[in-house]
Amino acid sequence: MTVRAPRITLYSTRDCAHCRQLKGWLKQQAVPFREFDIERNARAFKDFQRLGGRGVPLLQVGEHVIRGFDARKLPGQLRKAGLKT
Repeated sequence: MTVRAPRITLYSTRDCAHCRQLKGWLKQQAVPFREFDIERNARAFKDFQRLGGRGVPLLQVGEHVIRGFDARKLPGQLRKAGLKT
């Protein structure tokens, strides 16, 4: 039986420094993710709002939502969401 990793979606904007930091961190850790710019994609903006988004970055890991970026806390948050880091 294969356990699938949860789908990871990053909601961001192009001018967000924390979004760029989070994206770089995810790439450095080889964590696969999809990224949507909520300023350029109306559907992504609706999904962002549905998730209770008030600011970016917002990371959805499966059914879990992680707000903001803190490199010290993110590994633990990802593990709680079911991702092995």
